[in-house]
Amino acid sequence: MKLGMVGLGKMGANMTKRLLEHGHELVVTDLSADAIKEAEGAGATGASSLEDLVSKLDSPKIVWVMVPSGNPTTSTLNQLGDLLDEGDIVIDGGNSNYKLTMQHAEALAENGIHMIDVGTSGGVWGLKEGYSMMIGGEKDKVDYISPILESLAPAKDKGWGYVGPNGAGHFVKMVHNGIEYGMMQAYAEGFSIMKAKTEFDLDMAEISRIWQDGSVVRSWLLDLMHDAFEQDQEFEDLAAYVSDSGEGRWTVFEAIDLDVSAPVITTALLRRLRSREGENYTDKLLNMTRNQFGGHAIKKKED
Repeated sequence: MKLGMVGLGKMGANMTKRLLEHGHELVVTDLSADAIKEAEGAGATGASSLEDLVSKLDSPKIVWVMVPSGNPTTSTLNQLGDLLDEGDIVIDGGNSNYKLTMQHAEALAENGIHMIDVGTSGGVWGLKEGYSMMIGGEKDKVDYISPILESLAPAKDKGWGYVGPNGAGHFVKMVHNGIEYGMMQAYAEGFSIMKAKTEFDLDMAEISRIWQDGSVVRSWLLDLMHDAFEQDQEFEDLAAYVSDSGEGRWTVFEAIDLDVSAPVITTALLRRLRSREGENYTDKLLNMTRNQFGGHAIKKKED
């Protein structure tokens, strides 16, 4: 199939390459001229702007948007709403908030433009391994673009599927990332406990290797941790700072709105926030209070 790709960051560029490898025709654009040039080297047709990209597509036009969530996505979709025609299809494959996705779909529909939201997982490994995709929108439009989805997925019948109307794809991906927070936190805590048991001199690389096969806690996340442990087990050069891209927060907010208890995901999110507090006032207060009620020694910085 022929489609446009807007956004050639780590995900968009690799998706473009994978689609080209599977015989699709790609017209691409990005704010970076170098990124466009690289995609052209892989076989894509470059476009200098959204207008240029749309002019080079056949009707019904298909445009896949892979730009950062929030204002960049909203701005891009608004522009496409003015450039595309009735019957054309826009795919938002980024990590947009599902509520905004529903608003975007409604706005595009006023011009007869169909929107499909694709919650996309796979990260930088997607080019080689394929992407997991959770898809929302009109079912017949999803069926129409299925050759694209089959090429991006790990296999034609694996790793992707239709989950519901507009917004559902990004909603499911949001929860997916919330679960990811909890899994990562549990792994990190478990290995930290073992690391602290110094008298056993445990080898984290060996333990993670053992768990990779047959264990009930085996997973791709564990595989990635094993690869990291083989390179380094001290991580002295790394800052104890963990970012979050938003989906974990949205999952926690949604759980509260729906009266669903989600303590693991919530705690994992709060732990990420805690990692950013270099001079943690909370811990200082706990330190002081233990001294006040129990006479426990106060830990000073020099200690």
